[in-house]
Amino acid sequence: MSKEIVIVFDCGATNARVVALNRRGVVIASESYPNSPKADPFFPAYRIWDAGAIWKKMCSASKKVVEKVNSDKILGVTVTTFGVDGTLFNRDGKMLYPVISWQCERTRQVMKDIDKYIPVEDLYSESGVLPFNFNTINKLIWFNENMPHLLKKSYRFLFMPSIFAYFLTGRMANDVTMAGTSMMTSLTGRKLSENIFRKAGLPVNLMGDLYEPGSLTGEVTLAASADTSIPAHTPVIATGHDTQFAIFGSGAEKNQPVLSSGTWEILMARTENFKTENTQLEMGITTELDSRAGLYNVGNQWIASGILEWARRTFFSDIMENAYEEMISGAEKVPPGSNGIKVLPEFYEYLTGKPGGRITGLTIESTRYEIYRAILEALGNRLAEGRAALENAGGFKTENIICVGGGSKNRLWNKIRANYSGVPVKILDQKETTVLGASLFVQAACGNFASPEEARSAVEYKTETILPD
Repeated sequence: MSKEIVIVFDCGATNARVVALNRRGVVIASESYPNSPKADPFFPAYRIWDAGAIWKKMCSASKKVVEKVNSDKILGVTVTTFGVDGTLFNRDGKMLYPVISWQCERTRQVMKDIDKYIPVEDLYSESGVLPFNFNTINKLIWFNENMPHLLKKSYRFLFMPSIFAYFLTGRMANDVTMAGTSMMTSLTGRKLSENIFRKAGLPVNLMGDLYEPGSLTGEVTLAASADTSIPAHTPVIATGHDTQFAIFGSGAEKNQPVLSSGTWEILMARTENFKTENTQLEMGITTELDSRAGLYNVGNQWIASGILEWARRTFFSDIMENAYEEMISGAEKVPPGSNGIKVLPEFYEYLTGKPGGRITGLTIESTRYEIYRAILEALGNRLAEGRAALENAGGFKTENIICVGGGSKNRLWNKIRANYSGVPVKILDQKETTVLGASLFVQAACGNFASPEEARSAVEYKTETILPD
């Protein structure tokens, strides 16, 4: 009996889940539990992830998933999570401190004062990562400044996927894609930067050697098998940061931007080139390491459906059912230009915590539908700006944009996206791009396909193309 089922442990900010997929990338079983940060037991005002509690939830989910599949056909296991977060372990495998959440405020001052270690322009130039407060480097500096005794005891800093993979295998191994979110890597070298570690006053070997996606990092232990119901000795394959595998799972080729549309929109392209100059820093371009060596993920992000939700609460709170359909239908009757109303959110100002956003052109005859359409047009304009910034940083020309996520279900927004970006927008009918992308690397690593790309060719993608007027 051939093995073809991949088990993906996927930890998100709101759900911790386990998903089983077959060799064609079809989800055949899935279970999830709610997830949220907790108060830090040592500093109650701060936020942490309770990795042990999350692991118990994923073990429960795994048992339910394995009950629904033929365990003899399980090929391999992998883990994906959000970026940047992790914590310190000693040589005996003891977690020395809870995982500091990316939602925690403790590192805000560290990022503000980062120039005392290394100028932020130099950090950005080498790592490509924007100076977000939640970057891994800030957490490690916080440990060094506030709990130096923990660093002295530490053997490894493990990122979130590596923590759960360690629970599965008993082996500590970090992957390239998670390290690429840390602000501590060399983009050109596709490795950790000794320069950044030394200037930040941190142990150079703290994260160990990095594993490429698709590498075997261990096997499911007998203890983990009892906890998860996954057969012992099942291979555990490195994947990592959910964004990189969502892009791969979307079917994106080189120089084909993918727009992940939700509360935030992330526009990212897999490119052979990148720029990390002051221009890119000012335009909010972040560059991460792709799931495949030799490629980079050049990205730009802005608040999106979060603004639409504000509009629903503010202007359409009287509509109890099908509010968004009413909003869309009404806005479709408004001519392009929204009768002179413009929404100017100053998105990157908002992203960095500064006040921003205003509505102009309002009259006593203005309607809520005009305001809603104006918001969509502002987001369309921001997409056009993001496209231009990506093309400049990555050195390519966009032929079309793949759109995934909840925001891709808005037909008017999709039409506005195509019109403002000036290229076709392909709406992908594939909800599970992250776990799909990760599973393809397992399929290849365990021998069912020669490469993740060949595994991806077996997936049936369904798209709807929206052409610009």
